[in-house]
Amino acid sequence: MRMSFTVNITRRANGDVDAAEAAVTQLGAAALGRWRSRLLRVIEILERDPHRYPESEDATNVGLDLREAIFGRKPHVHRVLFTIDGTTVTIHRVRHAAQDRLTDDDL
Repeated sequence: MRMSFTVNITRRANGDVDAAEAAVTQLGAAALGRWRSRLLRVIEILERDPHRYPESEDATNVGLDLREAIFGRKPHVHRVLFTIDGTTVTIHRVRHAAQDRLTDDDL
């Protein structure tokens, strides 16, 4: 039986989602629905098996065991950046794949 994880989303990550949704909304309701569905799918996987995702290249910059889950289709590919602490997964940021790597100021 797999362990269940609690997923917490930081205020900054919620802001990232709002900004991404605003950008995707310009493509229409169907595109926004697909984007949200993909994000929710990633969150569901994080609740079951967050260790399946690799360490992010950003980890060295921020000094955390930061992992990333990539979702979406070009040109709307996003990275969910998160840490795992026991049975808690914290989503720190949701960034477009084209954005610069994180620094300490970005967390």
